[in-house]
Amino acid sequence: MSAASTALFGLLGHPVAHSRSPLIHTAALEALGEDAVYLAFDVAPADLADALRGLRALGVRGFNVTVPHKVAILPLLDVVDAAAVRIGAVNTVVVEGGRLVGTNTDAPGLARALVDSHVSLTGVAPLVIGAGGAARASVVGLDDAGCAPGVVAARRIEEASEVARLAPGWRAIGLGDASALEAAASGSGLLVQATSATMTSAAVAFAAALPIAALPADAAVVDLVYAPLETTVLAAARARGLRAIDGLGMLVWQAALALERWTGRAPPIAPMRAAARPPTR
Repeated sequence: MSAASTALFGLLGHPVAHSRSPLIHTAALEALGEDAVYLAFDVAPADLADALRGLRALGVRGFNVTVPHKVAILPLLDVVDAAAVRIGAVNTVVVEGGRLVGTNTDAPGLARALVDSHVSLTGVAPLVIGAGGAARASVVGLDDAGCAPGVVAARRIEEASEVARLAPGWRAIGLGDASALEAAASGSGLLVQATSATMTSAAVAFAAALPIAALPADAAVVDLVYAPLETTVLAAARARGLRAIDGLGMLVWQAALALERWTGRAPPIAPMRAAARPPTR
């Protein structure tokens, strides 16, 4: 490997020590035979602009962006494409002719992950739980994939309404409105858990408050959390005999679509998926 020709890719976030992105992308770059490295850079919010200047000076070919920079980076880029503008967040930056071009692969990544799991999306009315960046990407990705207008449920209905406005026909309800939540679930073939609640000490109570029991027997439940893989929401779905899909698929596909943008090559999904999976103890 020649240092002069080695391509540089990376991840900007704070913190990033826990991220599996370097493992996923390194496995992919090795499988493709690319002379490249992928590094994680822990960048504090106050240092984001300086980090971008440094990456530009180093000739980076592309990089990913994770919390807390997905929104803050927008005004610092040369171009932000329509998909990222619609979602209001960037997770991937491509260097094109020296310009930093922001895009978002989270939205199509979710759709590809669900198709991989044999979930039919056409005409399905999803129920999306949450109002943050993951929920925004979910609504846009599912709408683009041909889903019917669905429902966004969040603790604050004002925030849910803001997310629902991203796609025509979607509506918002409050998580505290049990009857509305149950009605939305009964007409939905797909529940997307797009909050960090299943990573917290309140995970059990959060899962119990969701209308898993009201979902149709052929519904699928996806939790975008991937650590832990078996969340309280997925456990409840499996207990009902529903299809339960963890967050690794979206993690892998958003990375794969970013890699495709950077290299112009078809991403090697199998080694990326193997690298994403946490080691068994």
